[in-house]
Amino acid sequence: MQKITLIILAVVTLAALACGSNQNPNAVALPATINQEHQSDTANFTTMQWVDSVKDFGTVPFGEKVKIVFGFINTGSKPLFISNVRPGCGCTLADFTKNAVLPGEKGEVTAEYDSNHGMPGQQVHKTVTVTCNAKNQTTSVLVFTGNVKPKS
Repeated sequence: MQKITLIILAVVTLAALACGSNQNPNAVALPATINQEHQSDTANFTTMQWVDSVKDFGTVPFGEKVKIVFGFINTGSKPLFISNVRPGCGCTLADFTKNAVLPGEKGEVTAEYDSNHGMPGQQVHKTVTVTCNAKNQTTSVLVFTGNVKPKS
């Protein structure tokens, strides 16, 4: 029992060191019923195209929050549902278009990076993983980069 407790404590400690957060509470998902229905029934699959899946936010002062918007288009013939958006670490919040994106319409995934978790003078390279009912891209990894400069 003590070994299990020590293992759990070690895992929690390692997670706490990642981006200064002990968990990634920033993952956002639709209710399980919507997720299961549109992710498991391939008859509901559609296609999509990312307008931009890699972005560079430039240089920001340490302590500033940066909002990055990734756009996509439903290029298929069925409604597109994003079922899960998961930032790569706790220093990033994510959100997404919650409603069905009809064929030909646009939607977006947003990421908000808190540079308080970055190292001044270092380049930032972060990801956001998106799950949806697109047969050509069920899972997409969005990337944003930039630099954090020291406060003046």
